[in-house]
Amino acid sequence: MKKTILVASLILSLVFTWLPAIANAAERVDIIIRGGTVVTMDGTSRVIENGAVAVKGERIIAVGTTSDIAAKYTAARTIDAAGKVVMPGLINTHTHVPMVLFRGIADDLVLMEWLQKYIFPAEAKNVDEQFVRWGTRLGCLEMIQGGTTTFVDMYYFEDAIADETARAGMRAVLGETVLDFPAPDNKTWDAAMAYAETFAAKWKGNALITPAIAPHAPYTVSTDHLKQTHSFSQRLGVPLVTHIAEDQAEVKTIQERYGASSVAYLDRIGLLDERVIAAHMVWPTSDDIITLAKRSVGVAHCPQSNMKLAAGAAPVPQMLKAGVAVGLGTDGAASNNDLNLWEEMDTAAKLHKFTSKDPTVLNAREALEMATIRGARAIHQDKDIGSLEGGKRADLIIVGMDSAHQTPVYNIYSELVYATKASDVETVMINGRIVMQNRRVLTIDERSVRVKANEYRDRIRKSIAAQ
Repeated sequence: MKKTILVASLILSLVFTWLPAIANAAERVDIIIRGGTVVTMDGTSRVIENGAVAVKGERIIAVGTTSDIAAKYTAARTIDAAGKVVMPGLINTHTHVPMVLFRGIADDLVLMEWLQKYIFPAEAKNVDEQFVRWGTRLGCLEMIQGGTTTFVDMYYFEDAIADETARAGMRAVLGETVLDFPAPDNKTWDAAMAYAETFAAKWKGNALITPAIAPHAPYTVSTDHLKQTHSFSQRLGVPLVTHIAEDQAEVKTIQERYGASSVAYLDRIGLLDERVIAAHMVWPTSDDIITLAKRSVGVAHCPQSNMKLAAGAAPVPQMLKAGVAVGLGTDGAASNNDLNLWEEMDTAAKLHKFTSKDPTVLNAREALEMATIRGARAIHQDKDIGSLEGGKRADLIIVGMDSAHQTPVYNIYSELVYATKASDVETVMINGRIVMQNRRVLTIDERSVRVKANEYRDRIRKSIAAQ
């Protein structure tokens, strides 16, 4: 009996000795999101039922089943995602974020009339640094609420946009717009380039903000100035963001001026390379598409804006087939009129089925890729974002799946692209930081932004009436 007690005592002693060691073998992380359907968008398009994501600091440590993650990691905080989808944050590859304050200012017009008669004059009278700051707050609020975690911007006072974007906790590629006539922030070309230089130096290397140079378009920037922006991009190692082949009026103008398509002209002067993010690309030729793929140019497809301005339908299926990296963009809210990538996914898939007369073109999974991993490739950041994989930045969203318009679920890609709405996004994490939880944005004062936006509406109305 004594011997039995002694053996039992020894076993218990060993167990209590080993327990801490077993517990310590599990790696400590900051957050584990568990129990949801994890839509990874990785190279094998893994969808993990009852999946989990482990996050430490700014990065994803591991993705797997809930049981696998629980066996290897412990966390200071656990988020239950049962019955929900956990997926990469959406990437808006082209917008003009402060233009949310011009939402609905002038609709149902052709592009050049819209720009020259309404937008450029309204900007000249209203856009200053405070306008840009409040517009960025409103735009970031809208994008976070819809599950967008990264956006690419072209506008003015981009340093102020960077400041507000970082405060909101969003990731962005921010291009200081330069063009050959006076802009709201800089009245001369030299002043604009000096501003861009200071801006890029200040933000380069930031965890959230990637500074860029943004020559507006080949019809608003001279050849010499375009070459200067390309040298700037190369010298500083920053992206170059621009509009290319947006509508037929542009194509005609460039053909008359330079005897070539927009893409061929820009390639001839050496502008196109792996740092370029080209917005719209509605009218490339077959040869242009080959050039875009060869030069590793990223393309931002903006289906709703292009449809609304009757600019045309970009040849996205052909570009994808050629290996061009194509993502989705909303364009600015003055020409869309929102920053909702769920609508862009749905529209893109249906638009290209309609124009090709082929219902198999651009299926739901491909549309979701354009809003996530393909979008990351288009902005040249796919090593860091766009999918849920160990080592990547922790940019992810949790999407509720129990609304009436999502019931029942058969195919997860179909459900996300054709049925899910921006309002179904419940939680948003960017760079390992939760910026929205249970539909409440934690980094922006929503009430003050709404009040200020309506004040700007009244001011802008008066300025338009006076012209």
